[in-house]
Amino acid sequence: MKRFNVPTFRAALPQGRRMGLRLLLGAALLQTAACSLAAEDAVSLAPPLKDEAVKTAGTETAVFAGGCFWGVQGVFQHVQGVKKVVSGYAGGKADTAQYERVSEGDTGHAESVEVTFDPAQVSYGTLLQIFFSVAHNPTELNRQGPDHGTQYRSAIFAETPEQQAVAQAYIAQLDAAKSFNAPIVTKIETYNGFYPAEDYHQNFLTTHPTYPYIVINDLPKAGQLKQLFADRYSEQPVLLKTTQ
Repeated sequence: MKRFNVPTFRAALPQGRRMGLRLLLGAALLQTAACSLAAEDAVSLAPPLKDEAVKTAGTETAVFAGGCFWGVQGVFQHVQGVKKVVSGYAGGKADTAQYERVSEGDTGHAESVEVTFDPAQVSYGTLLQIFFSVAHNPTELNRQGPDHGTQYRSAIFAETPEQQAVAQAYIAQLDAAKSFNAPIVTKIETYNGFYPAEDYHQNFLTTHPTYPYIVINDLPKAGQLKQLFADRYSEQPVLLKTTQ
């Protein structure tokens, strides 16, 4: 299912017509969603038994793909120790890293987020725990909620051998514990670059809290993060500075 690209259409319209289009498309999506969609339920998970060595200086980045990047970015922006979260594309080449092109589903890209974090405050393993628990459903193959296609796949783009080892061990741990009602389909993929998405996709959960897709699919994730990870939750999101 291809999402309405409301911001693109809205930006191209005179101000007086933008709200009408937003309401029209929003109402259509909400009507469809009411019939077939529901927010994914978070799952309480044990923390990883294997994690990276404790680091006391510098920052680290992690790239995760878990369906529409709006909600995944919104979740990680509320995690203490996270310094920056960027919505973007990973898995494909630079010349196809544009939203309309990625939406065709044949670029190799997945909608992803790049999380910059302070490992002295939050570990890579903890970010994995949040990714699997709250940010998305890791048992859905090439889809998340209403969105279908390889661009919405569940994937971890490990940037170092240590990240890869931690991710592999955690998936094995969760599968062995039968933490989900179905097998985990998350793939650990080769990291070959991350490409930021267009500005209108950044901070989307925060700037469009009444947009029907966000209300149905993503705001519940932020609430689940606060409930399940109260000691990790930051009330003030770390928003990305954009040119808009």
